[in-house]
Amino acid sequence: MQTNRLYFIDAVRAFAILMMLQGHFIDTLLDPFYRNTAYTAYNVWSYFRGITAPTFFTISGLVFTYLLLRANAKGDDKKRMKKGIFRGLLLLGIGYSLRVNLVSWFTGYFGTYFLVIDVLQCIGLSLILLVCLYSLFKNHSYIFSIVLFCIGCVIFLSEPLYRDLEITNVPLIFANYMTKANGSVFTILPWFGYSAFGAFLSTVFFRHSHRSRFKQFTIATFFVVGLLLIFASTDFLYLLHSLTNFDLFYRCADFNYLFIRMGNVLVIFGLFYTFERYLKQSIISRIGEKTLSMYVIHFIILYGSFTGFGLKRFFNKSLDPTEAIVGAFFFVIVTCLVSFHYAKTNTFVYNMIGRIISPFKKKKTVD
Repeated sequence: MQTNRLYFIDAVRAFAILMMLQGHFIDTLLDPFYRNTAYTAYNVWSYFRGITAPTFFTISGLVFTYLLLRANAKGDDKKRMKKGIFRGLLLLGIGYSLRVNLVSWFTGYFGTYFLVIDVLQCIGLSLILLVCLYSLFKNHSYIFSIVLFCIGCVIFLSEPLYRDLEITNVPLIFANYMTKANGSVFTILPWFGYSAFGAFLSTVFFRHSHRSRFKQFTIATFFVVGLLLIFASTDFLYLLHSLTNFDLFYRCADFNYLFIRMGNVLVIFGLFYTFERYLKQSIISRIGEKTLSMYVIHFIILYGSFTGFGLKRFFNKSLDPTEAIVGAFFFVIVTCLVSFHYAKTNTFVYNMIGRIISPFKKKKTVD
């Protein structure tokens, strides 16, 4: 089966990483006095910042599963599966390491802060879960699509059941993936739901992207379904509750952010897919190839990974809006420049880790 390269994906990834950079900077350093819903500018910024994580998880599921399906078409999916497991574990390791404070460790204080779960660990675990699902259903592609779609729906609809989940008598390293009670920023639920929906979209692209007028139909579908999710999903959930008297539908509708954010993601996909021809080989696409490197670099600069000396240490929640906006602009520029200077693509990080562990592999082979 002939498959087309999805150039708009890199542009979406670039959008997500740039939104994340400015979002983290402003959220961390803006004075709480200005975090007020009375300010229209703050409301707009907050709304669009909320799109970043859903976009990241959805696009990661789409990209990874699409590459798995392409590898399967070439008869080389086992290598891609192993690579996916390795990258998933690598993201887990990087996610934990970025919260390590070596200065504190050297003084004998370890604490549990490095066990807090953030976006990298959840994406890494999501990749591993997608490999497991793919291995179960790779010979039944339509069932694979249905399972992915159903998983996404079930995770979103069951969100009220684990929204305020607290887990006791379970080691933090496991509990933190399911509850925010110990400080985790992200948990695997509901965020794996976005990865599952992204993986579902990849199966659609893989089967049909070579067909004539597929792009026009897909763009229209992105916009229509996206807008329906944004403006009508809440009413639809209330309708389901009135028809079934199932309390879970009402609770979902009463705090319906997951389906609305999925709608936002689809509209963004539609916009970037529409202008894909103008984004090929552009600076935006190049930024989209460096998301992992930029994530690591920004975390070190802003939060002071390993040393504890980051911008947060000196300017935590102290900037006015003008200082925050100007600072965010230069922060994004500096992060991009460092990334472009030291890393050609995300493979920079993977190759660096590979060089570190390769001597151990050789030693094991010799033994």
